[in-house]
Amino acid sequence: MSVYEAIRTRRDVRAEFTGEPIDDPTLWRILGAAHCAPSVGNSQPWDFVVVRDPATLRTFAAHVAQRRLDFARSLPAERACTFAPIKIEGITESGTGIVVVHDDARGGPQVLGRATVPETGVYSTVLAIQNLWLAATAEQVGVGWVSFYEEPFLAGLIGLPAGVRPIAWLCIGPVTGLQDVPDLERFGWRDRRPLNAAVHQERYTSANRQR
Repeated sequence: MSVYEAIRTRRDVRAEFTGEPIDDPTLWRILGAAHCAPSVGNSQPWDFVVVRDPATLRTFAAHVAQRRLDFARSLPAERACTFAPIKIEGITESGTGIVVVHDDARGGPQVLGRATVPETGVYSTVLAIQNLWLAATAEQVGVGWVSFYEEPFLAGLIGLPAGVRPIAWLCIGPVTGLQDVPDLERFGWRDRRPLNAAVHQERYTSANRQR
C-alpha cells in the first residue's frame, strides 16, 4: 500500500474490530514506525504503554462510557439525536490499547528548536501517532483514538509519573474491514471541508474561514 493509499483509507475504527488480538510481530512493526517519527531537537518525547489486561480495559471502558454520557447530556436535543448512534470506542472489542504518552522533559532543558514554540514537543508525539496509524492501515490493522477521558484518571490507571501525560489511548487490532466513509460523516455529525476551502495564497483569507 502506498502512503497515499494509507492516508486515503485510514479510518478511526470503532465497531469493526474482530476481537482477535494483534500479533506481536505486527504490533512491533507498527510501534517501530511510530518510533521513526520526526521530533523537535530529536527529543523523541513519546513512550508507548501497551495495555492488554482485560480488567484494565474494562475499567477504562466504564470510565469512557460515563464521559460519553456526560457529553451527550450537554448537547442540544437535535445534536444529541445525531450523536446517539455514534460509537466512540472499541476498548474491550480490540483487546489491545496503546497509550501514547508525552514526556516534556525528554531531551533536557534546552531542546533544539523548542525555545520559542514549546508546543513542538507535543506536536512531535502526535506525529508518532500519525506514523503509527498509517503503518497500521498499511498492515490492514484498525486503530481507534479514544478521547473521552479525564487525564488524571488515565494517568493513574497506567501508573504515569509526574510530568508524563497521556496524549492518546489507541484501540488497535484486526478488523473486518474499514468503512468507505468516516463514521462522523456517515452519521451526519460533520462533513469534510473541501481542499480549496483550506488552502490560502500568500495571506490568510477570512472568506475561507469555516466553523
